[in-house]
Amino acid sequence: MKKITIDPITRLEGHGKIDIFLNDSGQVENAYLEVPELRGFEKFCEGRPVEELPRIVPKICGVCPGTHHMASVKAVDAVYKVTPPPAAIKLRRLYYEAHNIHSHIAHFYALAAPDFVVGPDADKSKRNILGVIEKVGLATGKAVIEARSKAQKIQAMLTGHQTHTVMGLPGGVSKGLNKEEAAQIKKWAAELLEFAKVTLKIFDDVVLANKAYVDLILSDPYKLVTNYMGLVDEDNKMNMYDGKVRVVDSAGSELYKFEPKDYLDYIAEHAEEWTYLKFPYLKKKGWKGLNDGPDSSFASVAPMGRLNACDGLTTPIAQENYEKLFKTLGGKPAHQVLAQHWARVIELMYFSEHLVELANDGEILSDKIRVIPTEKPEEGVGIVEAQRGTLIHHYKTDEKGMTKSVNIIVATSFNYGPMNMAIRNAAKALVAKEGKVTDAILNMIEMAFRAYDPCFGCATHSLPGEMPIIVKIRDGNGKVKDILKRI
Repeated sequence: MKKITIDPITRLEGHGKIDIFLNDSGQVENAYLEVPELRGFEKFCEGRPVEELPRIVPKICGVCPGTHHMASVKAVDAVYKVTPPPAAIKLRRLYYEAHNIHSHIAHFYALAAPDFVVGPDADKSKRNILGVIEKVGLATGKAVIEARSKAQKIQAMLTGHQTHTVMGLPGGVSKGLNKEEAAQIKKWAAELLEFAKVTLKIFDDVVLANKAYVDLILSDPYKLVTNYMGLVDEDNKMNMYDGKVRVVDSAGSELYKFEPKDYLDYIAEHAEEWTYLKFPYLKKKGWKGLNDGPDSSFASVAPMGRLNACDGLTTPIAQENYEKLFKTLGGKPAHQVLAQHWARVIELMYFSEHLVELANDGEILSDKIRVIPTEKPEEGVGIVEAQRGTLIHHYKTDEKGMTKSVNIIVATSFNYGPMNMAIRNAAKALVAKEGKVTDAILNMIEMAFRAYDPCFGCATHSLPGEMPIIVKIRDGNGKVKDILKRI
């Protein structure tokens, strides 16, 4: 049996490698996405005052720190049994939408666009952010940087720093807005909405107008049938900050809808010795291994998971494009892995429209931004939708509020099973079809996981968009049969 190793994989947040196993006929038997890094953040948090955790957990990731901050402060609210006032919740959501915007812009333009805007089989020297700018033009490249800057500035204005977030406190937020700050945010929000419109147009003109790209999205190598999960409001519309967790099956029928505090009744985790990441699965279905299809016990998250799990969006332009997506893909739920990128662009529009709504809400100027906790601390769960999918923070404390235990289930963990299966499916189809392993084939296999925007704990980026790779193909005795270098 031969083995192909891609180490490290590229254009993601963190570190990982892919092992592809071939039989003696050269056909792919299986493929695995391995995560060789261990962080242990849950243990770091034990013994600390629970109100400090929202300031500690953003250090888990430099790309999505605000996501961990929001889940954490919601968990701390629950620990102290306190509900923040409406103005505080709106300020949190204002911050969070800006955070979502800057993250989605980064992934689409820097990590995903090289595969679509430049091309999946383009020369490797062009598959990076510089190649994207060459395609879309310097003006658009500058607009991307400016848009991310505006989203970051909104975060900094609300929390003191765009990365090291300190706004969330038990029962509210640490800082309100004055009229001048609110006016500036309103201006930036309007400009970010226009940028989202430009991004949708780029996707329409470059991807959807290209039959080859649409065929690639719809192709069998990039199809994966699972269940889907995301937060929804009382009308089953997508909600990034609050609501119940909804799970639908592979046909779109609702399986479960539960309160965050009840997640352990529905979610369990499975460990394998070959990776540090656990595999969350639907507890009531039971662990069924790395298998897709109607009987799968995995629930995919991230943008397509959210759009499949909800009944629509609450903003007009995003809703219009939500309907267009499912019409193009042949119905709902959609099982096309590469459609994650389209869903991400639609969400960028949703975040931008919602940001404008919040920026124009007069209540964000209120000085009633915190309720002081009075209850004895105990236990709490906070769930938000991270950019990459459902994120759970679960804390237990003693009567003095000192942290006894922490459980964090991140979006990439929920997608770890689906990513492994997506890589396996792509490798089986592409390696068998081509009969040989080229740099373009390696990239198209990587595209299967890259669609999920995985974050493996630390934010490492490759500039200009590519990391050195040496792929060694060995026979069953470990002898090197071929070497492919990307140096």
